[in-house]
Amino acid sequence: MANNKVEEFNAYRAKMNDKLLAENNKLIKRIFNLDTNAYMEGALDVKTKELLGLVASAVLRCDDCVKYHLESSKNAGANKEEVMETLGIATLVGGTIVIPHLRRAYEFWEDLEESEA
Repeated sequence: MANNKVEEFNAYRAKMNDKLLAENNKLIKRIFNLDTNAYMEGALDVKTKELLGLVASAVLRCDDCVKYHLESSKNAGANKEEVMETLGIATLVGGTIVIPHLRRAYEFWEDLEESEA
């Protein structure tokens, strides 16, 4: 079941990204490209950048963004302790309004862990 949630999220995201990019809107394509390049290895490693993206996404209360950065963080080698510490900082910075997103983030992290089992 958990693997299904992860697969559904990724399939929907890929399908809609393809549709958006097929519109050939120069601004949207540039934003997507900027986002891709921002998370590439640089002075900061990819894992650190993804964890920073996770903090920003939680504080901004974007559940889809949180899911994306959780999976990207995991793929970059982040472990549960690092993710929980990151989410703790996000909750501290964002305040108690972030707690519902923290719950959903924890649930999606569990789904990610189950999907690799």
